[in-house]
Amino acid sequence: MGFEPTQYESDASPLIQDVSGAPWTPLFWHACTFNPTAFTEVMMNLIRNPNINSSWLFRADVLYENGTVPDEISDSEATLVRRLIPRNTLRDQPLDQTCLFYHSCEPDGQLDDSEQHMVVYIPHVSSPIEMPFYHPAVRGVAFLHEWNRSENTGRVSTHYCFFDDVERAPKLVRTAFHLLSTLHKHGQGTTTGYVKRVHHDVVVPQITMQNTYAKLKEKYARKLIGTWAEVTDPTKHVFEDLGIAAFLIELWKQMYQGTTFPGFVDIGCGNGLLVYLLRQEGYEGWGFDARKRKSWTNYNAKGETTPDSEDLPCLREHVLLPSIITAKEDVADSLDHDESDIDVQKLLHDGRFPEGTFIISNHADELTPWTPILAAISDCPFMMIPCCSHNLTGAKYRAPVPKDVDKSNSAYASLVIWVSGIAADCGWEVETEMLRIPSTRNTALIGRRRKPDGTDVQLDDIVQKYGGTAGYLDNVMKLVQVAPRSH
Repeated sequence: MGFEPTQYESDASPLIQDVSGAPWTPLFWHACTFNPTAFTEVMMNLIRNPNINSSWLFRADVLYENGTVPDEISDSEATLVRRLIPRNTLRDQPLDQTCLFYHSCEPDGQLDDSEQHMVVYIPHVSSPIEMPFYHPAVRGVAFLHEWNRSENTGRVSTHYCFFDDVERAPKLVRTAFHLLSTLHKHGQGTTTGYVKRVHHDVVVPQITMQNTYAKLKEKYARKLIGTWAEVTDPTKHVFEDLGIAAFLIELWKQMYQGTTFPGFVDIGCGNGLLVYLLRQEGYEGWGFDARKRKSWTNYNAKGETTPDSEDLPCLREHVLLPSIITAKEDVADSLDHDESDIDVQKLLHDGRFPEGTFIISNHADELTPWTPILAAISDCPFMMIPCCSHNLTGAKYRAPVPKDVDKSNSAYASLVIWVSGIAADCGWEVETEMLRIPSTRNTALIGRRRKPDGTDVQLDDIVQKYGGTAGYLDNVMKLVQVAPRSH
């Protein structure tokens, strides 16, 4: 069923009678095939996740909840008070709002095939000028679901309670259209068996992560965007790395509560912004990439050192040659490079880190499949965010589509499943978090615990299982000669 709602005439009679006498104006209606239970479930989800309806909002914090909406609709009502949290608290303030659930009752001794269910939003403001930008400037918003039990058909509609002397502005009408569209889409999805595939906030709670993100954004965003040294879009990269930094900070608070943070290393660190942000927030660590970036001048401030060296910058040029392949001494002489231009011995890094060092692999491309292997070699926890697909040789590679037909067959989904398999085979308990960042490549795979038998693995066998390493050195040394990746 497509979405083509009918707009009520401006003088249409109200469908909602308010005991206070406040007038409710109907805006749009549309036929539906989802029943009252589905309507209630969808509305509860929209209440708890207002960001579905508005990109200006982070989330809703539930301040009060009186009862719950039952699985089977009864005569009870439910009341929630939520606080809408905007993304930009410098521009907009949070808004408290009461959400009320109603449904009709059949008079005693009477039977009726029809029933009505309604959800009402009442913002805690007394005038239009108090209303933040992200909320329609009305006294209340209502969603009405009318259902015929014998025919299993119904319709949904949106209604406003306007402030006195406020006109029916086009923006308010468009908002009512959008609200009904979202309700209809999610309601109809329940009738087709839609199952939510993406689950956020599994590892780190939404509230703590978003609060930390908001603080970092307020503290750093303007300056970082204004001093951006790369040719890429500063807003995307700054906000993305602010989100990743916020997630890592909250993850580390969980992992290292009451203990000393062991330090981090960002392999394939790109522009170095994530390293800079984490160090600015007091977390010691460093990062490396095959080529220096323009941004490193800004982020490699003098005097910054790393836990393992007092005389090296926190952002360094290295090409990873994992110790499991061969020793640096065995390959340095075979490289066709002028040593007056490149000191190969200093350029190569064997991927061994002090035990416990947290390994970050953020869009590390060639290094992504190596991340859980390096973590197993040095007994280090890790987080990797896959992006472009490469195999263990460093060559571009399309991961095979999983045999499980319930899984997505997209190239990115296949890559995530493939590298998750490497991590699991290396003995890691793999946790998955869909990060709230402005990127479609937002799957974080975390390995912070080994399986009971996780240390009893043969890494050489795992490397061979996933294609071996033939040609690895030639492939990764090409990175020294080509333009750097933008991340």
